[in-house]
Amino acid sequence: MTNVVDRIGDVSTSLVDLYKDLHANPELSFAEHRTAGIVADRLRDLGFEVHSGVGGTGVVGVLRNSSDLRNSSDLRNSSDLRNNSGATVLLRADMDALPVEEVTGLDYASTERGTDKEGNDVPIMHACGHDMHVVALLGAARILSETVDSWSGTLEVVFQPAEELGAGAQAMVDDGLYDRIPKPDVVLGQHVAPAPAGIVGLHSGAAFAAADSMLVRMFGRGGHGSRPETTIDPIVMAASAVMRLQTVVSREIAGNDTGVLTVGQFHAGTKNNIIADHAEFGLSIRTVNPEVRTRVLDAVHRIVRAEAQASGAVREPELIAQESFPVLINDGAACDRISAAFKGVFGEHGVIDPGPVTGSEDIGILADAAGAPLVYWLLGGADPEAYLKAATAGTVGEDIASNHSPRYAPVIQPTLDNGITALTTAALEWLS
Repeated sequence: MTNVVDRIGDVSTSLVDLYKDLHANPELSFAEHRTAGIVADRLRDLGFEVHSGVGGTGVVGVLRNSSDLRNSSDLRNSSDLRNNSGATVLLRADMDALPVEEVTGLDYASTERGTDKEGNDVPIMHACGHDMHVVALLGAARILSETVDSWSGTLEVVFQPAEELGAGAQAMVDDGLYDRIPKPDVVLGQHVAPAPAGIVGLHSGAAFAAADSMLVRMFGRGGHGSRPETTIDPIVMAASAVMRLQTVVSREIAGNDTGVLTVGQFHAGTKNNIIADHAEFGLSIRTVNPEVRTRVLDAVHRIVRAEAQASGAVREPELIAQESFPVLINDGAACDRISAAFKGVFGEHGVIDPGPVTGSEDIGILADAAGAPLVYWLLGGADPEAYLKAATAGTVGEDIASNHSPRYAPVIQPTLDNGITALTTAALEWLS
């Protein structure tokens, strides 16, 4: 392990320019063509067997370093994974960016624009840190490919498209991912977060919430703004629904249940003196318990339809399901193993249990399709000194930008060092 860790600094330094390049050239979900091409070329240079175009724009690299691999089912079914060797390990990074206009002020900030899946021209930014995920995984792949005397087994590195849509992992599975590569014995991955760099967060069990996105369209009767009595105003109708929806979490689910309902967009009308004939808004729901999920979704349908009826809507509203993410479940035994390994490199205080988070992730689909345990952790990406200053002042929420913010960008170092270290350490727990 020592000779592996000793290489991380040099490899990380060599990847800083690539990180800046990817950050400045983000791509939307299922449009990650440039990123995928860079990844595929680098993996080939490292000696990986490369599969491109998996699930659209996904890239997979496979490096076999043993001629005597054990039966993977033995490892998956074992309650003590420590003494097995010759495992197949899958490390995953997501590649897509978001329709956000960057205002970080960085000299490598994105000015890119693109077309979203609805055909709209939008700004593009790596506002969720997927560029850091890609570069950290490339770093781990390089280190492991150059230290094959330190491990045995099969290493699989998956660069996944369209995580932001909750669709990329399923697309890869549906496109025959596990017909092209062996099913892994464990699936590992990480997500950069607005915690101090140097901290990793790992929670056993239900670690990330399920997510459901929905588009709601409500229909009125348009007309002149000076004669509202001749119309049925869809903006008032939809606004009433939005306000009433805020009571779902506060009044319809128990205080000890996890539930978040956010309306992230609202669109209606074209001019100040015209009452539109329809309005639409989009919402995101986060839950952990399937019963709570059903209760919240039922409440959304009930409230939207009731507000439409109360307003005298000319037709029933449309509630269109969009992205959906399952609950992410971290395997308990595998989490314990990774946590112990992380404490060996990050220290006892560098590994925390953040508890369940209300963010969502689709990596669990890759693990479920393989019948393999999953371990997915948070990687601190905020400047430690800035975070400490904000925490002392009680201004973390104001001063430390979080994922999906136009101000979000992880500090490159030590985040990149730590990301490569975490992935390499976790992989070597099985590749022994």
